[in-house]
Amino acid sequence: MAVCIAVLTKDNCPLYVATDPTEDALKMHFLVHTSIDVIEEKLSSATAANDPRDLYLGQLYPNEDYRIYGYVTNTKIKIVVIETISNPLKDARQVFSQVHSAYISLVCNPFYSPGETITSQPFLQTVTALMRGKAIA
Repeated sequence: MAVCIAVLTKDNCPLYVATDPTEDALKMHFLVHTSIDVIEEKLSSATAANDPRDLYLGQLYPNEDYRIYGYVTNTKIKIVVIETISNPLKDARQVFSQVHSAYISLVCNPFYSPGETITSQPFLQTVTALMRGKAIA
């Protein structure tokens, strides 16, 4: 189960960070920000062996309690998902795909200015449902 889902700009500023109420929010923010270095390293070391069209970065690094996964869009928006080791995600790619789709819908809204903090209710509902372990159709 995801305990934190974060969306970051290409300049690594958080647009949205959702944390499980049972988890320490400050610790989740710390893990999200430490994962930025790993994401930047993976992006800079992209080689021909790594398909640049593959947006999913996979597991960034394990922690004693959590697994941190990364995803980068074509516009360099970064999505980070943190899961507990005791209750892992069934399909991390599907979670990223659904968050990315919700973000695309948000950006297509003419009333949203890119770079603003995300407050869109449909986006929040999608992320909340994913954190509860429910797939969005």
